[in-house]
Amino acid sequence: MRHTPRTVVTMTTETQAQTQARTQTQNQNQTHEYATEHAPRLSWAEHAPEVYKAMVRLDAAARRGVDPVLLELVKIRASQLNHCAYCLDMHTKDALAAGESVERIIQLSAWEESRHFYTEKELAAIELTEAVTVLTDGFVPDEVYAKAAKQFDEKELAQLIAAINVINAWNRFAVTSRMAPGHYTPGQFKGSTT
Repeated sequence: MRHTPRTVVTMTTETQAQTQARTQTQNQNQTHEYATEHAPRLSWAEHAPEVYKAMVRLDAAARRGVDPVLLELVKIRASQLNHCAYCLDMHTKDALAAGESVERIIQLSAWEESRHFYTEKELAAIELTEAVTVLTDGFVPDEVYAKAAKQFDEKELAQLIAAINVINAWNRFAVTSRMAPGHYTPGQFKGSTT
């Protein structure tokens, strides 16, 4: 990764103290009124428990053999494309807890311009994730599949494809039932769900 030199501006101790005091005063005087959180439309897992349990088993089977950090990148990218705030909240928190950097998570939405943040294997998985997720744009292109096949052996590739499809299914359940983001804690569903 290339780094550009930065100019460092040093403030005197007195100026730093003044700045801190001003910031504290501003923070005390400001109140932020956020929008109201939307209510879920339906607790689908409660009303379709057998489907939920089957999804949990499918998710567990799909993740076998897939690098956990790569898996979180795939889940975050699919969730970005599907506009699934619930899954974005979950997988960003899980990725951070697993040691992923904030910088790589932020750059994921613009991965094509930020290729230097990722390995060739990660790039192949991210590109395959996009192709599978946006099937409405056409079939998974041969060149995208070939890049992935070059980076993953057949068993790994089969598992990756399964994992991509599973996160897309979770996204569709969460978006349709309008699950509210912001309440997930890392590892909350350890070993059980998305």
